[in-house]
Amino acid sequence: MKDPIESRLKLAKWLCEKLGEEALRYFERLDTLAVESKGPQDRVTEADRNVETLARKTILEHFPDDGVIGEEHEPTEGSSGYDWVIDPIDGTNNFVSGIPVWTNVLACVEGSRIVAGVIHDPNMNEMFYCRAGGGAFLNGEPIEASRATSLGEGILGMGFSRHSDPEAIARIIEVVMNREGSITKNGSGALSLAYAACGRFIGFLEFHMNAWDCLAGLLMIQESGGNAANLDVKSMLASGGQVVVGGPGLIEEIDEIVRSALAS
Repeated sequence: MKDPIESRLKLAKWLCEKLGEEALRYFERLDTLAVESKGPQDRVTEADRNVETLARKTILEHFPDDGVIGEEHEPTEGSSGYDWVIDPIDGTNNFVSGIPVWTNVLACVEGSRIVAGVIHDPNMNEMFYCRAGGGAFLNGEPIEASRATSLGEGILGMGFSRHSDPEAIARIIEVVMNREGSITKNGSGALSLAYAACGRFIGFLEFHMNAWDCLAGLLMIQESGGNAANLDVKSMLASGGQVVVGGPGLIEEIDEIVRSALAS
């Protein structure tokens, strides 16, 4: 009998490669790309919509009873108990600006449990993937979250949008710098979570992320030995939420910094 999670992870890895190839074709002809604005600093392109359509079509060809939840189209309900949560291009502002820092993201959820995730960076030919209880990997090699115990030992990733409180952001940056840390924003929350999972970032925080941007990365953090503070998958699926992750030696400090900044 086939392992239902492994079957879905295998498809997700293969599909992300195909989605990456398709997205790169659009990225190489940005001058002809149709771009729309959904709001300040919130853009969508024909590439986003078409790549998500390809993802949905392929998933339902292989698993017709699964549900699909994505950023650009209405959810498709399933009956199997498995739901795919997808973002065809995470980092659209980078994408349309010609900055090669964006990624394809697929997660698979069973009820309120994340069971598999893939974050694929076609620009760097890097595929991060994981399954619940099976570890996390980059191009086939196991990855591990940072073992840093102080902010000064690495770089903390951060995400923010027009919905974020600018004063809280400033307070976080001030605290991190005062503790001899470094902080950066790369424009792709999903890729930042993958970087935290493999130890390139000592942690990552964002006041609000949507489920399709973060579920794959949140499982990846846990499977690589890191921690996610206050993770509620049901709530994340319903309306998104705050994301705070880090290695075991720093998660409490990072979470405290965020809570203090929001409370001030």
